[in-house]
Amino acid sequence: MSEFLLKPRICFGQDALSVLNELSARSVLLVTDKAMVKFGLAGRVTQLLCQRGIAWQVWDDVQADPDIATVVRGMKLMDNHYPDLVIALGGGSVIDAAKAVIFALAQTCPQAHRPRPSFVAIPTTSGTGSEVTAFSVVKANEEKLVLVDASLLPDIAILDPTLVASVPPAITADTGMDVLCHAIEAYVSRAASDFSDALAEKVVQQVFRYLPTCWRSGGDLQAREKMHNASCMAGMAFTNASLGITHSLAHALGGVFRVPHGRANALLMAEAVAWNADFHGQCDTHAAQKYSRLAHLLDLPASTPRQGVASLLAAIQALKDEMNMPVCISDTGIEPFEFERRLPEMVGQALRDSCTPTNPRAPAPNALTELYRRAWSGNPVQGN
Repeated sequence: MSEFLLKPRICFGQDALSVLNELSARSVLLVTDKAMVKFGLAGRVTQLLCQRGIAWQVWDDVQADPDIATVVRGMKLMDNHYPDLVIALGGGSVIDAAKAVIFALAQTCPQAHRPRPSFVAIPTTSGTGSEVTAFSVVKANEEKLVLVDASLLPDIAILDPTLVASVPPAITADTGMDVLCHAIEAYVSRAASDFSDALAEKVVQQVFRYLPTCWRSGGDLQAREKMHNASCMAGMAFTNASLGITHSLAHALGGVFRVPHGRANALLMAEAVAWNADFHGQCDTHAAQKYSRLAHLLDLPASTPRQGVASLLAAIQALKDEMNMPVCISDTGIEPFEFERRLPEMVGQALRDSCTPTNPRAPAPNALTELYRRAWSGNPVQGN
């Protein structure tokens, strides 16, 4: 038997934030970061709470790639002033931190017999899809740990494109490529289904159509709304189908060298696609057929699996080039000696990563080592 989990309630559109007026709560913990406070987005939320006479406190101590110490600080704050509603406002790091705090407090303090607070996620980037996933990524030293549990899913996701209109072009590119990677990996996952495939196909089409517009013209709210929705749909796809080695490799690269997650995925994606398709061999894998299907949906040449994979690889590279993204890992400023020195450690982390088991091909250490080295040199994968 298989299943497809549908949660949370999703509110979207330019007035989606107004759904907060419908929620009943006595006390709220707003989890966010200092940028959301500085630019007034947190104030938009607290203003709505004040108008309804709801008590609130702000925890803005979340930074990119939250670690265990951050989660512990959040647990202490929440334990001392236990809310009946948690609102996470920010990018994937903020939402992941809120998830981890709620989950860890419930696991470590079950004797308190307190009901789980309602949980609302409001993403301010179009990237991780964390608002609809059962995943939370937390750092332990230099390793990113992926927590997966259905209880991590928020109750309500609010997708308001006005909250992402001011995201800078570089972050728009990084997070947008993360959306594309979510969709592509969910599509070829061992756990893919008709339901996740339908979402992934739509996401791939919307990313190629609307991401360049968001990058060039951030204030285009139609394009922003389409990418925000695509990010959410990709999250729905991969929380059910899981992901693959692009994410496993990216988690390790980001944990060791602090490469932003979406950028790490963009640097590794083409090599993972080529390897899953056996592009340098027979190119007759099931993944190759599915990649070719995506190329066909994008109106690219795909008369054979090899041609389809080549077309998809070329389209991914062209999208990165259009947004002036780094070509290879060596472009990120990592020293070659240090990269080679840490390579075995990163490979070990990637093999242990919870995204690896659902990759369409089971990787050995030497395969992941070669993928890292190919992505380091950055020679675009070419068709025959």
